[in-house]
Amino acid sequence: MRRLLVLASAMVFLDLTFFTAIAPLLPEYVDDLHMSTAQAGMLSAAYAAGTLAAALPGGYLASRFGPRRTVIWGLCGLGFASLLFGILDSPWPLIAARFIQGVGGALIWSGSLTWIINSYPEDQRGQVIGTALGTAVAGALLGPALGALAGSIGTEPVFAAVLVVALALAYVASRFPDTVVRENQPLREVVRCLVERPVVEAAVLVISPSLMFGAIDVLLPLRIDALGGGHALIAVGFIGGAAVESVLAPLSGRMSDRIGRRAPYVLGVSICGVSMVSFALADSLATVIISLLLTSLGSGFCFAPAMTLISDAAEASGLHQGYAVGVTNMAWASAQVVGGVVGAAVAGVTGDAVPSIAIAVLLVLTIFYAFRTLAPEPLPAES
Repeated sequence: MRRLLVLASAMVFLDLTFFTAIAPLLPEYVDDLHMSTAQAGMLSAAYAAGTLAAALPGGYLASRFGPRRTVIWGLCGLGFASLLFGILDSPWPLIAARFIQGVGGALIWSGSLTWIINSYPEDQRGQVIGTALGTAVAGALLGPALGALAGSIGTEPVFAAVLVVALALAYVASRFPDTVVRENQPLREVVRCLVERPVVEAAVLVISPSLMFGAIDVLLPLRIDALGGGHALIAVGFIGGAAVESVLAPLSGRMSDRIGRRAPYVLGVSICGVSMVSFALADSLATVIISLLLTSLGSGFCFAPAMTLISDAAEASGLHQGYAVGVTNMAWASAQVVGGVVGAAVAGVTGDAVPSIAIAVLLVLTIFYAFRTLAPEPLPAES
């Protein structure tokens, strides 16, 4: 099982690497391609939009054909779309290529997490999801650096290398046996499970911090650029934030297994709320970077328990874990799209403070919601 966890972690690591690689390149694309702030938001959010479109189909593929085939298809899609992304040089084709990358990423996540969730006992679920999430976030350590490298030597060779890595991982995945019993749940049963209250409530807890990150991924690089920072500083900021989150995610997952999902989640969302207020008031590069680090600190605590809650709710509702990961992808991606596109559009008219304060208010409301819906301690395992 440990080898499988390493493989799953490597695949989601690759996905998040190229999700975050856009950050240092975004100001350059805006300047060189004469993109508006709204178009920059669309380019940043296109990856999440692709993930949203493929979220539930990815769950279906994982449940119907098994996680192995699902991740192989996802890796191939991500690799070839990344090759195109490195070659194209106009806004709308770039947005389309990034959308396809997101589709591949959804299949990778659906297959990978389904594989490990069904291979580990229930009382280790938070830990293994946190480990995979922490490793994925560690990909964000490489992503901004890779984006900065692409900005220096050219996007073609850097993004072409993704195809090679993706195909290599697909080959390794093909050597592992499927460890999940394949199921073909009737559509009516799937829909019934998806709209049950515990699943919906858990999804809401993923949506709120994801909305914040959708906005931050666009606004923060542009703010750093406006204050005189460059590729390197944007990369350093995101790398530092990813380092914090990658360390905390496994710890938060393990904590949620032992003391319940609510405490680490509420702690993380509280820190995220403070970070958004700090970003709204930031008037220097140092303050902006501190806000980013606070955001990463908060997300390191809240995402692992939130994702595990969806898995818990799905199991209690009789929903296949492939669809549970699809719900997670859908909740994360829809919020990323809204946060990126709407946040950038509002900021283009009013400045960064208005969307930042609005998100901070939403996070505070989410804290009250978590106290209302979540038990303070882990539920006893069924015998």
